[in-house]
Amino acid sequence: MLRSSAWPASARSVDADGVEDSARVAAGSWRRGSAPSDRLASVRTVAATAPLLSAGTAGGSFAALAAVAAADVALARAVEPHLDALAILAQAGATAPEDSTWGVFAAEAPGLRLTATAEGAGAGGTGPVGAGSVLLDGTKPWCSLASVLSHALVTAHVGEDRQLFAVDLRQDGVTVHDEAWVARGMPDVPSGPVDFAGVRATPVGEPGWYTARPGFAWGGIGVAACWWGGAVGLARLLRDRAAEHHGSELLQAALGATVADLADAEDALAAAAARIDAPGPDATTDREWVLLAQVVRSRVRRSVDAVRERVVRTLGPAPLTADASVAARVADLELYVLQDHGDRDLARIGRIVVEDGGVAW
Repeated sequence: MLRSSAWPASARSVDADGVEDSARVAAGSWRRGSAPSDRLASVRTVAATAPLLSAGTAGGSFAALAAVAAADVALARAVEPHLDALAILAQAGATAPEDSTWGVFAAEAPGLRLTATAEGAGAGGTGPVGAGSVLLDGTKPWCSLASVLSHALVTAHVGEDRQLFAVDLRQDGVTVHDEAWVARGMPDVPSGPVDFAGVRATPVGEPGWYTARPGFAWGGIGVAACWWGGAVGLARLLRDRAAEHHGSELLQAALGATVADLADAEDALAAAAARIDAPGPDATTDREWVLLAQVVRSRVRRSVDAVRERVVRTLGPAPLTADASVAARVADLELYVLQDHGDRDLARIGRIVVEDGGVAW
């Protein structure tokens, strides 16, 4: 299923793209019960084999992320932002320090604000931020694994704009609040807020560059590939149970519906990858990339929710209460797909279509 003919050639060339290597690393990766830092070795190993997301590598990148998630959803949650950060740095013409591990902290939350000021501008300075270092002050929410990562790309406010910055998280002035993370899904991927107090950082791109580039939409599709891979892992459980009970039409029907749901999501991912990887000049507008990414994410989320709920309903409570890996996968995946905002994101699709079109009908 991870090498379907629906995927573009960049995904099917598994030896070149490292999809099989990524799956093998994930299958033998850190497991629940160890410290969050223990998974970073697997993150580095996957990053050494998986292609960074760009025009021409999207198929391989999405397939590699899905392969990791099919083996370990929580590991995919750590791998995806690390690869995304490396791809962003490459697009900006910057390089990452050797053996560094990265997150991407771009979320906002009511009452929390991170600001960047040029060094020497003084507290509250509003002068332009150039290529030199800046000082970050304030709080950033939803910072996954910040206590164990070496670096992160963070968005901060510069006057009325937002800009992306690279920051070494090991500096004085960085305070991570892992204790705020009480989730039952991905409990070992703490994603609490981080306080920054006069922390040096370096601009990556101009104000607005991070969200305006096509890669921002492409990265959102990469997250959806992780959701799909996580659902594939659940579907394998259902397939194995159906193989053990050949005469059960209930299991066969549930498996058939799951195959159809996963195929719908896979088609959405594969078509998006083919569009990103298509040769020739790119005539797709920024707004069209936004629409494509949101439609793909919504389609995948709908399919993943259906698969997760069906597998749990069909297999019953025993796996959730007696098999730690199954219980972890269900809880991790349920939380992970909430990066999609449900009806709010569907409303976003509707707004774009009303304002710009973008559908054949």
